Amino acid sequence: MNLNHTHELSRRSWLASANEVGTDFPLQNLPLSVFRRRNSAEPWRGGVAIGDQIVDLAALAQTNCSRGEAAKAIEAAAAPKLNGLLDLGPNAWRALRHSLFALLEVGCTDEATVRATLVAQGEAEYTVPLNIGDYTDFYTSLDHALNCSRPLGTTVGANFDWLPIAYHGRVSSIDVSGQQVYRPMGQYVSNGASVPVFGACQRLDYELEIGAIIGTGNSRGTPIPLAEAQEHIFGLCLLNDWSARDVQAWEMQPLGPFLSKNFATTVSPWIVTTEALLPYREAWSRVAARPQPLAYLCSPFNRAWGAFDINLEVSILGAQQLAKGLQPRSLTRTSFRHQYWTLGQMIAHHTIGGCNLQSGDLIGSGTISGPSEGEAGALIELTEGGAKPVDIGHGETRRFLEDGDTVIFRGWCEREGYARIGFGTNYGTVLPSPVCD
Repeated sequence: MNLNHTHELSRRSWLASANEVGTDFPLQNLPLSVFRRRNSAEPWRGGVAIGDQIVDLAALAQTNCSRGEAAKAIEAAAAPKLNGLLDLGPNAWRALRHSLFALLEVGCTDEATVRATLVAQGEAEYTVPLNIGDYTDFYTSLDHALNCSRPLGTTVGANFDWLPIAYHGRVSSIDVSGQQVYRPMGQYVSNGASVPVFGACQRLDYELEIGAIIGTGNSRGTPIPLAEAQEHIFGLCLLNDWSARDVQAWEMQPLGPFLSKNFATTVSPWIVTTEALLPYREAWSRVAARPQPLAYLCSPFNRAWGAFDINLEVSILGAQQLAKGLQPRSLTRTSFRHQYWTLGQMIAHHTIGGCNLQSGDLIGSGTISGPSEGEAGALIELTEGGAKPVDIGHGETRRFLEDGDTVIFRGWCEREGYARIGFGTNYGTVLPSPVCD
């Protein structure tokens, strides 16, 4: 994919809110979700964000505004899940984006018809936009790994330099932004103890991640080459991989996380397409002092365009703060460009043994942390393992998450000469465990 007219900064929409400074959803973005009007019995259907509105794709499909491949793509995207659109392939995704761009741009002769399909975002509720077949979560930030190892007095594993580490997550507990996260139960070992206890997690944490939606998969036994891996991504969203740190520390060896990770994963409702993100790709590199990837994880394309410069922010809003209508304090600001392994390398490694990815599969990037102070993507890093409470604002501190806390992620891209585009928000609220100790 190459830059084209849909990325031009000078283009404007006839919808005024799409042209406002700081909007997440200008004409150059056009992310997709599945929505309906809040508290209604309406069917779920696909929608596209523009300014403070949503283009109802089911309503648009009933018009004659698009023809050919674009019309077919709009009809597929109007369904209760977006898998049918993904199955149509990259040409259809591009036709959908370009058709919507034309319909929403100043001067469109169908403005009145398209305007009649709009639904205010403030009136909408969302659901997970896809039937997710499989979910793989990675561990690919060197800064995160170093930050977590220091308070434990351990070192980063030797394999971290050589492969993108991952585990397979639980699809059934994935939900959309607004998810209620019940504090999980499990076994953990208290400081100084030699045997575990069973109870509610005491060290509940979030993990700031990017979720990648697989658009087209591969046949079993046919790996996806690194140079082609980005072409298999339909789009990106914000992802919170909630983690029970005390349970995780006890159960990790030798097979990895289980109860510490399977209780909740939250995704943002909007999927920003790979085409919309083209202006924000960056070169990927690794310092010469560290081992360089093996041949199947190295390509000229990945070196030139493998990273994405996505700005990310985390905040926590306590229950009392929320009740008082207070604004949260920013705890972390970082960028996805710092990741030690790229999404392309994750996909190439995932499939190199013959594994077949499928459209609608979800890839978690792993916690995203940067090299500087204030760029840590999890509380375990910010608090140095819970030793140093972090200020969440308005006189409150946290070592780990408390019941009633709402964790908020935001993401956006900015680059001179291009429009700012955003991902909206991803938030979830911690509830007490429903299980008795």
